[in-house]
Amino acid sequence: MSSLPALTPKKITAIGLTLVFGALGGGAFVYLTMPLPWMIGALVVTTAAAMGGVPLKGPGRLRNIMIGVLGIMLGSSFTPDALANVDQWAGSLSALLAFIIAVVAINAFYLVRIGGFDPVTAYFAASPGGLATMVTLGAEMGGDERSIGLVHSIRIMLTVLIIPFWFRFFEGYVPGSATTGAVTDIAGQDLMILALCALGYPVARLLKLPAAPLLGPMLFSVGVHLSGLTAAKPPSEIVNLAQVVIGTGIGCRFVGISARHVMGLMVIAAGSTLFMLALAAGAALGLEAATGLEFRALWLAFSPGGLAEMTLISLAMGIDTAFVSTHHLFRVLFMIAAAPVVFALIRKRIT
Repeated sequence: MSSLPALTPKKITAIGLTLVFGALGGGAFVYLTMPLPWMIGALVVTTAAAMGGVPLKGPGRLRNIMIGVLGIMLGSSFTPDALANVDQWAGSLSALLAFIIAVVAINAFYLVRIGGFDPVTAYFAASPGGLATMVTLGAEMGGDERSIGLVHSIRIMLTVLIIPFWFRFFEGYVPGSATTGAVTDIAGQDLMILALCALGYPVARLLKLPAAPLLGPMLFSVGVHLSGLTAAKPPSEIVNLAQVVIGTGIGCRFVGISARHVMGLMVIAAGSTLFMLALAAGAALGLEAATGLEFRALWLAFSPGGLAEMTLISLAMGIDTAFVSTHHLFRVLFMIAAAPVVFALIRKRIT
């Protein structure tokens, strides 16, 4: 089992500076009443600082902890009421499979023909699985690791920026309308139960589950909430901190990359992202008409953001978090399992 690199005073200082930038960005976006202010403000400011040459460092260990908080928050949304229509999810999950296949095929073709990517790099850059997994698999198969990572990072960043602003200015979403209670509003016993859900992380690592920092605490949280042990959610202070940490994590992916050097790739990735978002919106409209499920939840469920990021958006906006997160988890697990198998089958044809 791999371990994270040791923390040196220099790294600690860089992480501290990163979190200061993130907090300042989040605070500014709160003041401006922007959507998802703590995450998007942190993302925008740290991305700008990173590409401007500021020596930032992603909060790796703290990010895992905050992803765990998000998992606990996510698990708290799996209530009997939230699962009342779970029988309707089979159709949308099946449609998601077809959607993923179409997205990968069309995106890979676009990245080869328009972006000039080699077929291996295009395939793994077009596959909407976990960023780290697709980068690792792509590098092992001979793809350009840096290009794969940047395309996924730009896709996640743009999706996180576009969707909340769409809901803010076209759907009337009011920032702060779906917050959780403060830490002082939660009983000590409930706080203890929520804290114990964090044990799901080491258990998930022991079982070698994918997305262990999120999935382990989430499954523990689902258990305690469905069993009726608690109805509490993590306090707003910790959820806001999680947003800052996750936002800075996205921004720090651009450390060492100047805007001048990445501009061409950013334009290519932006075209890919806009296509995926438009296709997701079209699929959501069709499924809404066919199943009666809500367009907003369907669009979030099919959009090409990261699992953690899209879950945060659904939580902040009060949009059927259980539904959205289940679809993104299904997508990630499917891509982790299917991407290398499909690549092995088509490798001789595309290389």
